[in-house]
Amino acid sequence: MGEVVFLIGLGTIAVVMIFTIPIVAIITEHSRKKAKIKSNIIKEEIELEKIKQQNFLLETEKMRLELEKMHLDTSKEDKYLIK
Repeated sequence: MGEVVFLIGLGTIAVVMIFTIPIVAIITEHSRKKAKIKSNIIKEEIELEKIKQQNFLLETEKMRLELEKMHLDTSKEDKYLIK
């Protein structure tokens, strides 16, 4: 009788192991894919921030040049004013 219980317990453990290993593998693979997707999202966000920074610098330089041009134009107009 004890041998039968032992064999049933061993069979139960074998069945549990057979189903547990694939489930763990599926969960692990899912976690890896999820981490890879997050990594790609972060890389894209960093690239977007770099592009935004470059755009900001270009716009700032453009505004500086426009202001300088306005200043020069104003200086030319002041030459012709009677003082």
